[in-house]
Amino acid sequence: MFCGDYVQGTIFPAPNFNPVLDAQVLGAALQGFDCDKDALIGTLTQRCNAQRQMIAEAYRDMYGQDLITDLKERLSHHFKQVMVGLMYPPPCYDAHELWHAMKGAGTDENCLIDILASRTNGEIFQMREAYSLQYSSNLQEDIYSETSGHFRDTLMNLAQGTREEGYADPAVAAQDAMVLWEACQQKTGEHKTMLQMILCNKSCPQLWLVFQEFQNISGQDLVDAISECYDGYFQELLAAIVLCVRDKPAYFAYRLHSAIHDFGFHNKTIIRILIARSEIDLLTIRKRYKERYGKSLFHDIKNFASGHYEKALLALCAGDADDY
Repeated sequence: MFCGDYVQGTIFPAPNFNPVLDAQVLGAALQGFDCDKDALIGTLTQRCNAQRQMIAEAYRDMYGQDLITDLKERLSHHFKQVMVGLMYPPPCYDAHELWHAMKGAGTDENCLIDILASRTNGEIFQMREAYSLQYSSNLQEDIYSETSGHFRDTLMNLAQGTREEGYADPAVAAQDAMVLWEACQQKTGEHKTMLQMILCNKSCPQLWLVFQEFQNISGQDLVDAISECYDGYFQELLAAIVLCVRDKPAYFAYRLHSAIHDFGFHNKTIIRILIARSEIDLLTIRKRYKERYGKSLFHDIKNFASGHYEKALLALCAGDADDY
């Protein structure tokens, strides 16, 4: 499987959709002394993003207030992050996450890796535009000032969103595989640059061939070779690019499992992946998770989260009885 294969999300447009009715439900839920969190979950997790934008518009017309502002004021902690996150259009959500990853105390490198290694050219273009509009700042300039070394060079390359699309050439794949193999042997600055240029710029079908050729030449999987030859965030980013080209849902299943089990339920990562992938490939991510780890994503979230936060995450997963 590579980039273009069939995947499925968990959230779809609601049938018989009425934004005015939904805005009234949200208004009533937020106006009361005690927020009706179940009504918020029942509405916002059961509508697609385009529908949520229409609800926000109806809400503004009806109450003269901004829905995101009201959610921020009335809610708290991780539950707030989920409800507010659902209200951003996807490019704005990516921009929001990148901005906060770079502007807080210290840089959240894993957030930069997750987003930039996995997005398509079109998604990166829209995200850059949203970043510029929302923060009056340039995404590439911020990456440049907040990161360093070959890790920075690779992120800067990805942020251009200029990966080739379409064709695959076996002869060129063999040459590229040799370059990658040499880069894993020699590890000079020049080799690191060639390595990231190939991984950031070649099309997915082309890289698929390159990975096979690399295995033939070296007798080793490229991710294993990268892990042996390099370290730090540069290594993590290169591995993420390879894994995303090979099977993006499997990459996100791995990231979720790691966030849940290795980092003591890393809320930011879990929320970001569930929201960002909900309409793209979250159902496929759930399948990969179950296949790879034995337990379902639904089961693991239920084990670690609680209250309305847990309810909201499980609603995004759209789990069913099989998932217990």
